[in-house]
Amino acid sequence: MIRVIGLMSGTSLDGVDAAGVETDGVTVRAAGPAATVPFPPSLRRRVRDLCDRAPGLPADDPDLRAVERDLTLLHAQAVRALDWPAQLIGFHGQTILHRPEEARTWQIGDAALLAAETGLPVVHDFRSADMAAGGEGAPLVPVFHQALAHGMDHPVAVLNIGGVANVSLIGPHGRLVACDTGPGNALLDDWAMRHTGVPCDRDGALARAGRPDPDVLAELMSDPFFLRGAPKSLDRLSFHRGMEVLERLSAADGAATLAAFTVRAVAGLKLPFQPRRWLVCGGGRHNPVLMEGLRDSLPAAVDPVEAAGWNGDALEAQCFGFLAARSLLGLPLSFPGTTGAGRPVTGGRLETQGVPEAALSALRLCG
Repeated sequence: MIRVIGLMSGTSLDGVDAAGVETDGVTVRAAGPAATVPFPPSLRRRVRDLCDRAPGLPADDPDLRAVERDLTLLHAQAVRALDWPAQLIGFHGQTILHRPEEARTWQIGDAALLAAETGLPVVHDFRSADMAAGGEGAPLVPVFHQALAHGMDHPVAVLNIGGVANVSLIGPHGRLVACDTGPGNALLDDWAMRHTGVPCDRDGALARAGRPDPDVLAELMSDPFFLRGAPKSLDRLSFHRGMEVLERLSAADGAATLAAFTVRAVAGLKLPFQPRRWLVCGGGRHNPVLMEGLRDSLPAAVDPVEAAGWNGDALEAQCFGFLAARSLLGLPLSFPGTTGAGRPVTGGRLETQGVPEAALSALRLCG
């Protein structure tokens, strides 16, 4: 068993999640502590700006390098906040661009700096190998969801509503199917920030005060993405170009329409098998408007993952700890049914620069 700290800063741009997990890369023996270090408002704005500029951004851009350093140091702060005796770190980094149609995905973060700051080996760059094998590079969480769901009554769906939403369908006999479903919280977060100055629709209050506009919702759902079958994936800004259709709506009706958009995208999925249960993780499970919409739209029970005994706030960070262990052991992280890769693909790169020999020796004993 390996004790790993997983780190995740997702497309919601709200902070760095750190979580411990004890695993052999196949099963999860125990979950360790979890902590979140929020983004300072200035860093959130700078990262959001990079997302807008990323398509034409050179890799040596000084703003990019400054943000990457500050972001990495915030990850190191999250590791220290956890104060847990780990042997390895799984470092996803911050996605600023994801264009699978161009075989391009870009996560920023300095693994060498993180290893030097924490004194621990770091596995990073989880997505490149999948893309090189013809995959979408996302989602990578399904194999972790499958490990957690061992022993449950299958089929079961795990729906993660972060900035983008994705689903893992766990069927009988180990069958895994996954895809991004559509928008998660990103559009609603940006809308709430613009109209209220708060970076999310807290408790769904703004959406609950409005009504979805059926014509605008139909126009949003006409995006060609929704005609594609799984696997498929999205960038945080994939739907932002179509947001001008919201301009004729009030703040409340716009929020209600965006919440309905997230729900409709999930409910409209063409699934190879019907789950008996939906478990919801990510920040979206805290939005009662989204949860009520899912319960009204899906033909099975819908619960937050806490109903299964999981920590929904730590799940993605735990996942990248789990994937770091799999990477170290040469086990696949992605599969044809989850990303569209031509074969099961391992991935991740190990960074040990600046790590004390004692920490490397402890890791060798695990591997």
